Amino acid sequence: MGETARTACAPGLLRTGVDEKTGELLPAATLAQRVGWAVELVCGMTAGLLAAHWNAADVDVLASGADAGGRRLPSNAWMALRRLGWTAAPDEGVRVNDRIVRMAQEQAGRVLRAATWRADLTAGVLGTWPVDPAKRTPEEWDRVREAVPGGRSLPSSVIASRTRQIAAFAKRHRRMPTDVFEMEAAPRTARMLLLSGCDGQQATIERADEPSRALLRLQLPTRPDPRSYRDWTWVACPIKLPPPIPASAVLHLPTLRVTGGQVRADLTYSHPVAKTARTGHTVALGVDWGLNTLLSAGAARMHDDGRITALGAGGMFRAAGVLAKQHRLRRESEHLHAKADHYQRLIRGNDGHRLAAGHAVLTDEIRCVSDRRSNLNDALAWAAARWAVDQAITAGATVIYVEDLRSMEARGMGRTHNTRLSQQVRGQIVNRMRHLAAEVGIAVVTVPARNTSKHCPQCLVPLRHRKAPDRLTTPGWKWAICPSCRWQGDRDNGAWQRIASRGLTHQAKTVTDRASGTMVIRTVADNLETHAVITPTKTSRTDRSKTGPTRQRTTRPTPRRRRTPSPAGPPGPAGKRPEGHAHTDRTRLPRAAHRHQDVTTISTPTNRHHPRGTALGAGFHLHAHATPPRWETPSPDTMSGMGSLS
Repeated sequence: MGETARTACAPGLLRTGVDEKTGELLPAATLAQRVGWAVELVCGMTAGLLAAHWNAADVDVLASGADAGGRRLPSNAWMALRRLGWTAAPDEGVRVNDRIVRMAQEQAGRVLRAATWRADLTAGVLGTWPVDPAKRTPEEWDRVREAVPGGRSLPSSVIASRTRQIAAFAKRHRRMPTDVFEMEAAPRTARMLLLSGCDGQQATIERADEPSRALLRLQLPTRPDPRSYRDWTWVACPIKLPPPIPASAVLHLPTLRVTGGQVRADLTYSHPVAKTARTGHTVALGVDWGLNTLLSAGAARMHDDGRITALGAGGMFRAAGVLAKQHRLRRESEHLHAKADHYQRLIRGNDGHRLAAGHAVLTDEIRCVSDRRSNLNDALAWAAARWAVDQAITAGATVIYVEDLRSMEARGMGRTHNTRLSQQVRGQIVNRMRHLAAEVGIAVVTVPARNTSKHCPQCLVPLRHRKAPDRLTTPGWKWAICPSCRWQGDRDNGAWQRIASRGLTHQAKTVTDRASGTMVIRTVADNLETHAVITPTKTSRTDRSKTGPTRQRTTRPTPRRRRTPSPAGPPGPAGKRPEGHAHTDRTRLPRAAHRHQDVTTISTPTNRHHPRGTALGAGFHLHAHATPPRWETPSPDTMSGMGSLS
């Protein structure tokens, strides 16, 4: 298959630094302060560039790729802005070097280039505005997809969300907006240092003597408003490289961010990995999305004769606890937003209002809850992606086929289920999955989601969904039964089999998106879909399909009474019944055992004595009782202190 270079990023932390001019050891707090001063200088110039050029004319000029003289603009954003004459400068009296200005221009240029897509999307939606913005007709959908760049492969949810944004603007201002720059203000400037826009005169990074360590050298100001170049000094920061960075990887200049009084570094590196292939796959992993069961996955193999068989029963990634916490945070966030909006309406822009302080507290709390939700979603995405890739590695799969649900909009299932379905982290999971799979040479391909849970994986006949047989009292439609071939199982298990078989049969139709570089199967061909079936493997076992709830088994380590003989007791008078309880595996116990009989009690007769309990097999009459069990008088331990038997 060959190899290809891959550029990735891993988080790092700058714990300390050394001022090379004075030899002073800088603790974490001092280092974060000096990096923060540099960040403030860069952010000030970046905000000025965005405010000056956040308009349709300048964004179109930058997106055209050519300057006024017709020359092609460079790929680096800071070089393109300088070619166009868009310069930036710090405040009066502040002295910064040219590399600091480069970082500001690089950051602003990237934001302005990214705004081109939003401007084109908004223009396409405005140009084909529907009669009813809440519901487009099929003809209106075709027109808007033709007007939007790449509209044929664009998820409908993106177009619908932009339509709702325009409708909200029209309702508020009683007119339609002219472009996206009228609806949206200039974006906030990210507080970071893009060292990739610099050269060796501002920052350098190289590996140390140990493979797991590196040394970052960069110029930082000694005061928040440097007046001359003497206020800038070189600082050497040792970095412990995280485990994902291989020893043979080439390090690039990182991006620095100050968070919580610490300097975080996004360490960028390049290393060779196995090249992924679009076709030629014989073993694939199918991944299906769920609501309570986040992921269901299993492997399938395509044989030389075209048959496709499932490799095992598959597995499920359940995150019920994390999802429950996610929904609690969502409800808390909605409550805080509603309360903050109510305060805002009462304040009406009056900063001296007595509710202004409370509104500020609510704003801070909303930010904290949003950060918690982001961190939780990020951790869940990494865990789910790692699980899916591990399943593929274990099965020996060379490709992962993922159900494409980008355009799914939850409707008709109630407010609660609609919100839960719409706010899942499917996009983040797929992105993390692509990142982890590329490290081991496994391709990740999205396939259409049409009828993956509706049709039988073995004969493509529509399934009948009903309650799960082990949860008859729980409403739902988790269990699927095929009326044709009699296949039955969890609907998610059938879905991943359909996804894997569809991907294997349609792998010749896999294309690579030029913009994002992702692999996708856009359409389903009927002639190929007829072969996308799972062939059942023949086994000698009898049918073990569940027909009812599983019977609870005892947890006692010893067998029940009368399955094995009772251990011999000491010599004594005969006639006592054996140890243990009465029969418990009968549907209806006899009269004597059904009443007050226990292993250590004597039951009190409720009527005249009738000794027919013995004839019914319940033991002696009601006055009889069992002997004390052996565990009440433990036998002496004769094995302790004997040492090892070996």
